[in-house]
Amino acid sequence: MHALRLDVSLHERRRPPTRVELAGIPWLQLLEPSARTRAAEQITVGEAHPGDFVCRVGRPVTYWFGVIEGLLKMSTDSAQGRTVTFTGVPPGGWFGEGTALKRETYRYNIQPLRKSLVAGLPVDTFHWLLDHSIGFNRFVMNQLNERLAQFIAARESDRLDNPDTRVARSLAALFNPALYPGVGQVLRITQQELGYLVGLSRQRVNEALSALEGAGAIEVEYGGVRVLDLDALRSGGISPAGRVLARA
Repeated sequence: MHALRLDVSLHERRRPPTRVELAGIPWLQLLEPSARTRAAEQITVGEAHPGDFVCRVGRPVTYWFGVIEGLLKMSTDSAQGRTVTFTGVPPGGWFGEGTALKRETYRYNIQPLRKSLVAGLPVDTFHWLLDHSIGFNRFVMNQLNERLAQFIAARESDRLDNPDTRVARSLAALFNPALYPGVGQVLRITQQELGYLVGLSRQRVNEALSALEGAGAIEVEYGGVRVLDLDALRSGGISPAGRVLARA
């Protein structure tokens, strides 16, 4: 069994995945039987707790990672010492394929916002699948395409002064069915966690969520958010008919 080469605390919590956990890995189902068996035998999972680093700036890539349960954040520290958060990674999301492709060191940190279950595929197996599986290649190409669109949208949102729009677009990114198929219609996230990802206070996030809920774009549930109008969220608070979402 291959071990996750992470901080010791996470390394010690590694174990083989269960059948249910393997069944929830989206790309595994796209592989040919022999490739699927080989990949499943190489995957390990571990519980990541707040404070752990799944990936760390400057560390060499050894695994391609995915989230089975929980919520991670991708961030880096600026030259001024300020933490800049790029995005969140909810259940079903696999990340770091660009770094794995080039076998580079990480340029960002990945940390859990709550206790999370993380899966890892050894980078050598990742490259073997690229060489032997058409289905895996298509999945990775789609990941790269979706990721590019995601970061272009995030860059655009960073330049906006409207916090409601930033919250709307950040939620839309977390509901991306291609990147995060494990989310479905309900994202389990707290207002504090969303605030970390968006860079706003919990109180300001609450105001934005109230505006979006009042306009019918989302429904705030206990411990999570249900999407009702994904197109409106992607538009940053604009309904498909062109109506600006207003507070109830």
